[in-house]
Amino acid sequence: MSFFKKFFTKEKEEELDKGLEKTKSSFLGKIGKAVAGKSTVDEEFLDELEQILIQSDVGLDTTVKIIERLEARVAKDKYLNTNELNEILKDEIISLLSENNTEDIEDFTYAADQRPHVMLVVGVNGVGKTTTIGKIAHQYKTRGKRIVLGAGDTFRAGAVDQLKIWSERAKTFFYDKGMYTDPAAVAYETVQFAQNMELDVCIIDTAGRLHNNKQLMNELSKIKRSIDKKYPGAPHEVLLVLDGTTGQNAIEQARQFTQATDVTALAVTKLDGSAKGGVVLGISDQFKIPIKYIGMGEGIDQLQVFNKRAYVESLFK
Repeated sequence: MSFFKKFFTKEKEEELDKGLEKTKSSFLGKIGKAVAGKSTVDEEFLDELEQILIQSDVGLDTTVKIIERLEARVAKDKYLNTNELNEILKDEIISLLSENNTEDIEDFTYAADQRPHVMLVVGVNGVGKTTTIGKIAHQYKTRGKRIVLGAGDTFRAGAVDQLKIWSERAKTFFYDKGMYTDPAAVAYETVQFAQNMELDVCIIDTAGRLHNNKQLMNELSKIKRSIDKKYPGAPHEVLLVLDGTTGQNAIEQARQFTQATDVTALAVTKLDGSAKGGVVLGISDQFKIPIKYIGMGEGIDQLQVFNKRAYVESLFK
């Protein structure tokens, strides 16, 4: 049995297919209409395909790359039916994702020498950041890991309580210093708590910083320095959470955050509620940062590690 079939279960495949229904109905339906009656891949068809990709929030730069790859694969005088086109597009999109450092990860894992494994989670308010933290904690918990969640979002009303609720749902340790305290101090002490308790994973929430607010973004650097002071080399991950329903705005948020801090991985949420699933392709292409997780629903277990082949295959079903 291949690793892909072993890891990516039928249940997860069905969850992914269902989650991408809105994107697929828009994306595939339009491609089918564009191909109908065509006997060649001409300029008119390529213009239509470009519009379809852009409307799916793939982004202009990434769309141009895909079009150029398609042109290189297909001679203009060659007949191309819908199935052939779909296969070529799948191949080229998967290839693009591979070139952009988005490699399939096996599971909710981390390097063996990182104990505790420290993850700093960033993103603007409303993207599903705290929910994503809770889901990640749940996944680690079901794999037998001992986890603490650190409440570093100390300014948004209810943020500490919200994270505490997720901690209780995931059955993890929880560390906070209350509202309006120094987030860097919370981060430092959460890592210290994880070390003292010999925990496996330490996940630290941060304030939902406005991505155009320089002063708040600078605070991320302060938090990272505080963590590194307590545990040299940490955080081991800086996970940026983006809302898939916001389309190109998610790309703009990614641009601002990657300029402000060393983002190492991405989580794209709420893809089940959007027809803009193509944004995943644009984000990967533009920032060369691995997409690690995708959110497919509100349930505590509805977070998947990102598998590029499964994602692209699902788009074309």
